[in-house]
Amino acid sequence: MRRAVAIIGLLAAIAIPNFVKARATAQKNACIANLKQVDGAVQSWALENKKAATDTYALTDTTLLAYLKGSLLPACPGGGTYSAASTVSGSPTCSLSGSGHTL
Repeated sequence: MRRAVAIIGLLAAIAIPNFVKARATAQKNACIANLKQVDGAVQSWALENKKAATDTYALTDTTLLAYLKGSLLPACPGGGTYSAASTVSGSPTCSLSGSGHTL
């Protein structure tokens, strides 16, 4: 009985950190996919509205949000927030960029 408990404890000690790492990697990849979606929406909006690469934009602009599914800005699965780039030619960013949440 004690052996079984010890083996289960050992397996849990090995598996739990791997699950945590896999979850963090999945959140990072989903965030990057969201950033790509937002950047694609910005580029489509800029092209159709004849914006220059140096023009600025806001992620709250309803005409821009219309280019996203459901007209809603996606949420970072890691709890970060998305910010617009300084210009149309830049890439949107996530507040968790230090954790690899970058485009």
